[in-house]
Amino acid sequence: MPGPRARWAMLAVLCVSVFVVMMDVTVLNVALPALIADVRPSPLTQLWIVDIYSLLLGGLLILSGALGDRVGRKLMFVAGFVVFAVASVVAATAAHSWQVVIGRALCAIGAAMLMPPTLSMIRSIFTDDRERMRAIAIWSAVAGLGAAAGPLVGGVLVQSFGWRAAFWLNVPVAVVVIVAAVPLLPEYRAPHRGGGLDWFGAALSVFGIMALAWGIKHTATGGLTGADVAILLVGAVLLALFARRQLRSDDPLLDVRLFRRGPFTAAAVAMFVPQIVLGAMLLLITLWLQSMHGYDPAQAGLRSLPIAVASLVGSLIAPQLLDRVEVRTTLGVSLLVVAGGLLYLGWAPQPISYGSIAAVQVTMGLGAGVVTTIASSMLVAAVPAERAGQAGAVSETSYDLGQGLGVALLGSIHGAIFAARMTDLPVSGPDADAARSVGGVVAVATRLGGDAGAALMAHARTAFDSALTTTAFIGAGLAVVATVLVVLLTPRGFTVSSAEPQRVSESDPRPAET
Repeated sequence: MPGPRARWAMLAVLCVSVFVVMMDVTVLNVALPALIADVRPSPLTQLWIVDIYSLLLGGLLILSGALGDRVGRKLMFVAGFVVFAVASVVAATAAHSWQVVIGRALCAIGAAMLMPPTLSMIRSIFTDDRERMRAIAIWSAVAGLGAAAGPLVGGVLVQSFGWRAAFWLNVPVAVVVIVAAVPLLPEYRAPHRGGGLDWFGAALSVFGIMALAWGIKHTATGGLTGADVAILLVGAVLLALFARRQLRSDDPLLDVRLFRRGPFTAAAVAMFVPQIVLGAMLLLITLWLQSMHGYDPAQAGLRSLPIAVASLVGSLIAPQLLDRVEVRTTLGVSLLVVAGGLLYLGWAPQPISYGSIAAVQVTMGLGAGVVTTIASSMLVAAVPAERAGQAGAVSETSYDLGQGLGVALLGSIHGAIFAARMTDLPVSGPDADAARSVGGVVAVATRLGGDAGAALMAHARTAFDSALTTTAFIGAGLAVVATVLVVLLTPRGFTVSSAEPQRVSESDPRPAET
């Protein structure tokens, strides 16, 4: 077992890596307009530039978590960062739009390779329950900071050096992490159980999650079409077949039997549902800042920092809270804090002020920071050390799918309410039709200019605020439902250290190896 200094140095390497990857998830939102103006992608290529990252990342997490357990987590982590660095160079030097798509696809593959091992290596490095909880709290806080820093850092880089700088930034950081990781991080691989990797099962999980993610994303952007329903059904069927196959396997890629345990399912719900709310509200707050109030990306990023700071605080105080309050109560109250912030926004006086926006960011970030840290610790503690990659995969997949579903569900609801409120406009014909979407109304108002443009934007701000308060009430309802489920599934007196691992095969009488 490595000494204390070595353990925290290892954690620093893992945290730097997760910060860069989480920042890369959000930085493209800022760089995209400049990228489009430079390389001029077709509408279809632009769609792939935006979609390919989240589709591949979500689809590959279960496979990469299982591979890391088998071939070695350190090997998977370092190889993933090499792929990530090469991909960033490909994207940064792209002369054509198809090269950007390839670069983003490789970035997603690299991120999927290295993300599950970051959490599973924490499971192997920190064997003491309390110390592991503190390590996961720091890991969770840094991940939240990375996601929040993306728009701010990206905005500064794009404005100062152009869109390519957003990708070049990854390269020196990746080199430093790789150089530090090779001698510092310990290798861990699961004992050989016989047989090879279940590649057919892996294909079912990859294509099932990708189909589900695709359907969710395109429901958000274009409404629920027949094609979207078909893709969602295909995804659901593939994932059902994957679960059935894993139940019959002695060495599953993902031990779905873990979901029979109330605390494990509670942790997955606690990871998933808050991300639905956060994913949607972060998008809507960004639109409120940039589209409705005209802040540039860097200014908007700066005004989005309250949620990052609050998430950092929530993550870091979670271990101290559990010293005084049981898991069940802490998770329930923290989810109610998220709901309370959304209720406050729903009842906020209109026009909505930035003070109200900052307040809801603080409450959501604080509650979600506590929940994410505790839920991640529960997932990691619930699996044997030899299968910790599965916990990392469940954690990251819950995060990614939750964010995507939030944008699709709550984003679509907000868009529909906004369109319904955009009546009696000072424009008519095609301009009136275009003005019933957020992007369209900004374009029409900019083209009109003068008093007509200002009047249209004033109408749009009123409609946006009205839709935002209604969406906040719905988000609060989801958070309350999650609270009820988590409290019901988590036994009284349950502690993270009591989330004892169980054997992958329930017929195996041997105790779990930790």
